Amino acid sequence: MKLLIYLSDYIIPFVIFYIVGFGMLMKTQTYDEFVKGAKEGFNVVFGIMPTLIGLMVAIGILRASGALNLLSVLLRPITDLLHFPSELVPTVLVKMFSSSAATSLLLDIYKEYGPDSYLGRMISIILSSTETIFYTMAVYFMTAGVKKTRYTLAGALTATLAGVVASVVLTNLIF
Repeated sequence: MKLLIYLSDYIIPFVIFYIVGFGMLMKTQTYDEFVKGAKEGFNVVFGIMPTLIGLMVAIGILRASGALNLLSVLLRPITDLLHFPSELVPTVLVKMFSSSAATSLLLDIYKEYGPDSYLGRMISIILSSTETIFYTMAVYFMTAGVKKTRYTLAGALTATLAGVVASVVLTNLIF
């Protein structure tokens, strides 16, 4: 265990020295390449910023308007049939768009039910086994210039559903 702690303290400086050393060995202007990469990174950030702001504003509006809570009330008959707590529906839906917004909903669940409650444990497992689908697709596909996503969305939604189902099963086994 002490070896892992020792390695974790020195791995980042080692990687940096390795990159710089390899660049010097290959006679590459390492600093110039770093600056060039940083400029390209800023261009990417500026390119995706409108999409990110749009996603954040839309989630804020849905949350503030109460639409997410209304949706969970409307879906309660279906979620009861599936043995899924309807209180978690807003968090699961928001997670597909924004991890930070889902985390704020997670904190609300912790405040109301407690982190060690059935709902607290289930939503913790759900959030750790699902991905921010639309955010990820927007950022990466926009950056790469991909226009046709083919089956990416269907695959990502299927994987999210599998993560939610597995989380429910695991929570029921553990709790």
